[in-house]
Amino acid sequence: MKKIVMALAALVCATAPALADRICIDSRNVVSSKSDDGKTMVFKMRDGTTLVNHLQGVCPDLKFNGFAWDLRSGDTKVCENTQSLKVLRSLQICTLGKFDPPVGKQAMSDKPVVWDANRQQMPH
Repeated sequence: MKKIVMALAALVCATAPALADRICIDSRNVVSSKSDDGKTMVFKMRDGTTLVNHLQGVCPDLKFNGFAWDLRSGDTKVCENTQSLKVLRSLQICTLGKFDPPVGKQAMSDKPVVWDANRQQMPH
């Protein structure tokens, strides 16, 4: 029993930093988004940054139809590994995976905004 408790405690400690260090973007700053293969999604941001997200699973209808974010009322943050979206025609649900490091204007000057598990901005 003691070994099981220790293993669970180690698992919780190992996953806590992963939840805290996720990349989020403000959906209001997305200029365009596109998926050519249903596996990745490319976001062009207002500041010139390009972000690539590796979707969790395959979302084939995404390359043919538009989508809508599934956001909480008043919230505009879209976070990796937690945020889902709905393809408009097929109503397929897709979930964001991990973001690649940003490329473009912001990547040369500032780091992306990182949010903690409580959706608070973390210091750099």
